[in-house]
Order: sequence, then C-alpha cells, then structure tokens
Amino acid sequence: MPFFPANIPSSEYERSDTGMSEVRRMSNATSDRDDAERTHHIRVKNRRKHYLDEHPEYFSASLELADPLLYDRLVRRFQTPAEREAEGRAKGYSGILEADLHRSEAKIEALAHPSSSHVTYKRGPQGEIYPEEKDEIPLTKEEGRQRWEEEMMFRFLRGEDGDFDYALVDDNDEWDDRKLEEREAQDRYFDDEEPSWMLDDGISYSGDAAAEKTVIKGETGVQDF
Repeated sequence: MPFFPANIPSSEYERSDTGMSEVRRMSNATSDRDDAERTHHIRVKNRRKHYLDEHPEYFSASLELADPLLYDRLVRRFQTPAEREAEGRAKGYSGILEADLHRSEAKIEALAHPSSSHVTYKRGPQGEIYPEEKDEIPLTKEEGRQRWEEEMMFRFLRGEDGDFDYALVDDNDEWDDRKLEEREAQDRYFDDEEPSWMLDDGISYSGDAAAEKTVIKGETGVQDF
C-alpha cells in the first residue's frame, strides 16, 4: 500500500514550488543565451562570407604562404611558364625567395610528420619524393583553382587568417546579408512550427490533439442517420 506523508506544512510546498520555478527560470536563461550565441556565430560567418564575395582579390597569389604545399598542388602545377613569370614579377625577388623557403620547409615537415599534414609526400626506395596520391590530383586547372579558393574560404571563415583584422568585418553590420538572414529566419520559423490539420469538424488541431481526433474518427467512422 503506498505511503502518503501527512501534515506537511504548506511552507514546504511553497519552497518546493519556488525552487522549481527557479530551475525553470535558469533553464530558460541558459537556452536564451545559447540561442543568442548561436545567432551571433551564424551572423559572423555570414558577414565574413559576404566580405569575400565582395573582395575576390583576397585570393591573390600572396595567399600562397597560407599553405604553400596546397597552393603548389592545386594551382602552381597548372601554371604555364609565362604565368609563373608574371606571378614572380608581382611578388618580387624577395617574395619568390620567401615562397620557395616556405614551400621547402612545409615539404620537410610533411615528410617528417605525414599524419599531421593534409598534403601527402612520401619517399621512394631510392630516396626520391613521391609528391601525392592519385586521388589528390585535380584533373583540370579550373578544378585546382576552385579547390584552392574553397580551402582558403573555409580557413577565412574559421578565423584562421592571422594577418587579417576580423573585427573590421565581424563588428560591422554593413556586411550583413539581409536577404540571407530573412531566409534563415523563415527556415527556423517553419522548422519550429508544430504542424496542424483541418479535420471535418472545421476546427484546426495540432500535435497530440490532431492525432487523437484522427484515431477516434478512424475507429468510429462517420454514421449517417
């Protein structure tokens, strides 16, 4: 037989209700804070993407130093002698030396620690260097350039460009994409909205109420008198 405690002062219940209310309040505050942080994170990413869309010159040859091995594999391999010469003139002599130095150091690091590099380099039986796996080779110049810009875009969106002042973009509402934010807000609204159905009685039901009415109708049917 269940035991029901008796003669508990009403103040105990009041304290219990107060405690539950405080828990709910804190839970709601945490949820609101998480939503605000998520919204801010999305807005920052959208601003950075909008900035790149308006500044395609960001993906210039000087960005090679961000990842010299990847640039060598995806872009430089397809350049004609004339294109390399033009790029060299744009960099200047010191820029060429700096790029070559970074590329050599990166290759040594990739050989020493292959698991920590996303670009594969292996030594053959005679000490020669195998530069890559076949599935890592882009098939065309256009594909290589596209993959390079995608990698650099994701790097920029993650905030990994140490030479860029992200505050100029992240804290500037001029880089907000209003149309994109409106679409995302609509998507969130429809994702959160509970579906409802209009049944034969002309009343709109949602959630469990709709399911219950549907079950009842299915069990009893509609009788004509």
